[in-house]
Amino acid sequence: MTTDAALLETAAAKRPRGRPRKTVDERDDGNRRVALLAAAALLFRRKGFSATTTRDIAAAAGMQSGSPFYHFKSKDALLFAVMEEGMRAALSRQRAVVQAPGHASLSPQSRLRELVQVHFDVLLGPGNDFVPVMLYESRSLQARQRKLVAQLISEYESLWMPVLSALHASGHLRAPVGLARLLILGALNWSVQWFDAKKGASVQDLTDAAMALFLKSD
Repeated sequence: MTTDAALLETAAAKRPRGRPRKTVDERDDGNRRVALLAAAALLFRRKGFSATTTRDIAAAAGMQSGSPFYHFKSKDALLFAVMEEGMRAALSRQRAVVQAPGHASLSPQSRLRELVQVHFDVLLGPGNDFVPVMLYESRSLQARQRKLVAQLISEYESLWMPVLSALHASGHLRAPVGLARLLILGALNWSVQWFDAKKGASVQDLTDAAMALFLKSD
């Protein structure tokens, strides 16, 4: 065996097996992505997609100006990721409600109240800028991206149909179920335009008002 070959064999023997260890930056990739999404959601909501630059987003996330492109190939891709993240999180929260032990045994009114309250939490809770961005910036998406977001929205809205059908069957919901779904969610979604927690109303107050508005009292 030549000297060079022996050196190569020794180096190979010392090399750790399996995947190479990640650098500090690589281990932090997940956190950096989360920070970018949160910063982008906040700025897209406050300033609008067109008026927000990737430099703005990087600065808000505490990164260098080129860092967003390590995680997202364009600002358009970042916008889509914000909307997708928001809708998947909203879906997860509403599924947790409808799949919770005891939820199915509640009255339809109580089941709807839970859905309404979680929806308000998604829209108005601290740091929840993702879904409001989806509501008002969808026109900025590419056609394929809009289709994917629309699928998530459809999946989310389908969770409301069983309880709305039960309320209609019991006479507590007078409007046709399909129209009721559109009108109820449209009214709830519009709250992102006018709600101000500093003016005294809480999510609970909004939920009470919504229930009184949408359902026929006994």
